This record gives sequence, C-alpha cells and structure tokens, in this order.
Amino acid sequence: MAPGLRKAMLAVHLTCSVGWIGTVMAYLALGLTAVNSEDDNTIRAAWTAMERIGWWVIVPLALLSLVTGLVMALGTRWGLFRHWWVIFSLVLTGFAVAVLLLHMPTVSATADQAQTVDGTALVALGGDLGHPSIGLVVLLGVQVLNLYKPRGQTRHGRRSSAP
Repeated sequence: MAPGLRKAMLAVHLTCSVGWIGTVMAYLALGLTAVNSEDDNTIRAAWTAMERIGWWVIVPLALLSLVTGLVMALGTRWGLFRHWWVIFSLVLTGFAVAVLLLHMPTVSATADQAQTVDGTALVALGGDLGHPSIGLVVLLGVQVLNLYKPRGQTRHGRRSSAP
C-alpha cells in the first residue's frame, strides 16, 4: 500500500475504532441513567437514545473498524496471518461486532417496549449495562494490543520473513 494511502486508511481506522469506544461509553452512560432513574420520561428517552446510538453510530463504526482493520492488515507489512497480535485483534474485533449485531435487536425491542409501558414496569426494564461494559473492556483490550504490538510471529510469519 502506498504511504499516502496507508496513512489515510490508518486515519479512518483509528477514527472509527476510537469513535466506537467513545460511543460505547455514551451508550453505557445512557444505560446507567435508565437503571438509576425512576422518572418514566427519562427511562424512555434513555432507551430511545440507546437504540438510535446503537444502530446509527455504534454499528456503522464497528463495521468500519473491522473492515478498515482488515484492509490495514492486508495492505501493510504486518500482514493478516504473520503476527499473533493481528490475529487476536481481528478475532476480538469480529467477536465484538458479532455480539453487537446479535444484541441490537434486543435493544430495539426494549426501546419499543419502553414507549408502551408505564411506572413500575418501565423501571423494571432497567438499563443495559452488561453488554456495553464487557464490550468496552474488549475494545480497550484490542486498543492496547494494537498499540503495544507484542512480539510473536505465527509459523506463516516466520516462514515469510526467513531469508
């Protein structure tokens, strides 16, 4: 990959990845609001915002992060199967995207339910804290992995770098 294109792709990848982390934090804040509030309107607003942020921001950033990460791996010296940290990063990112895509229909259903129930039933909906909390830990782990790039080449990487 040409240096100018590589820098542009890296900028897009980093923007999407860091944006994904930031929007998960915002989503988590809304989940905490829904859990800690007893006001019907606040809980409804939190669930509505969680659904919108999820589908319109988190899902696109997650998919773009995965795709741009693949492009970066395939188009740079790191390669896709040469280093263990690249493989772990890809697997963790793919896992996070899959869990997100499987989880979002539940968020939509709960947001729809929040619009129709009142009082105690609405407070009982609570907030969504487990998925975004674990997701945030996974995303931060991937970020640290990509920053430190621990040593360790795969068998393929050792063969391709041998003289």
